[in-house]
Amino acid sequence: MTEFKTPPLDEGARRAAQRRWDAVAKPLGSLGLLETALTDMAALTGDPDYSIERRALLVFCADNGVVAQGVAQTGPQVTAAVARNLSKGITAACRMAELARCQVLPVDMGVKGLGPVPGVLDRRVMDGTKDITQGPAMAWEEMEKALLTGMELVKSQKEAGAKLLLTGEMGIGNTTTASAMASVLLGEPPERVTGKGSGLSKEGLKRKIHAIERAIEINRPDPQKPLEVLQKLGGLDIAAMAGVFLGGAAYRVPVLIDGFISGTAALCAARLCPGAKGAMLPSHVSAEPAGALVLEALGKKPLLCAGMRLGEGTGALCALPLLDMAQAVYTGAATFDGAGVDAYEPLS
Repeated sequence: MTEFKTPPLDEGARRAAQRRWDAVAKPLGSLGLLETALTDMAALTGDPDYSIERRALLVFCADNGVVAQGVAQTGPQVTAAVARNLSKGITAACRMAELARCQVLPVDMGVKGLGPVPGVLDRRVMDGTKDITQGPAMAWEEMEKALLTGMELVKSQKEAGAKLLLTGEMGIGNTTTASAMASVLLGEPPERVTGKGSGLSKEGLKRKIHAIERAIEINRPDPQKPLEVLQKLGGLDIAAMAGVFLGGAAYRVPVLIDGFISGTAALCAARLCPGAKGAMLPSHVSAEPAGALVLEALGKKPLLCAGMRLGEGTGALCALPLLDMAQAVYTGAATFDGAGVDAYEPLS
């Protein structure tokens, strides 16, 4: 999979949505990025009346071999435990999703020792990735399978009626794989894009940065080949999320970016296929050091800045009430004609 093309955006639908916004009895553009989000969805779907009433959060779960280098505070067994809790509806993301009227779908991409779990989609590619400080994270075929899994889930979710998808992940060590990828894709030194993740000490952070430096030195990924960066440094969760962003563009389904790890997957997809950015909606800016850098590289402005870094799709979930409010105004607020108010004129 070296080339990927997306259908063009429907600029006529975008203009129609913008006309609707401009007719609402309020100052022009006064809802800022909320207006942009709806016009972007109109352009992607070709429908100025697109509704996001039905939505689903895909939480991709996978283990990462790099945890052997002491880059995380906890062991890989936590990935399996959280995956089980996702299936029971008791994680932070699950509780938030209930309020946001969003279905949660945990997906096992490669969780060590998990086995079949009711409520967890089995899309296992391998038993976690290999240690990137020793060689590539996965074989090319394994990366490709994970990527295609993400794309196929977009198709199946659209067929099931989902109108908006959210990306989430769970995998001990995945801030290390994401930071390694971000370092290469952004051309930034590891120390600038690497944070403490789920709570490392200063010494732990040093180990993490050293592991990333070693992984890049050993694997020598080409920054101009995003799939090579993904295969050599990434994780199964990141690969699947990159596939979701590509699938969103291909099947015309909007996809919310969560935080830094999800954003790194989005950046990988955008570098492979710039047209994929048309399906991407930002939610929040992660507190991880590269959170803002990744969004800037994508040309996306976050709806929220709350200092979050939990993962699981929690940041994307926080954006849902804002989007619901935007649609409520867009579809039901008084227009200038209906309110008997003179319309605002665009200022030069």
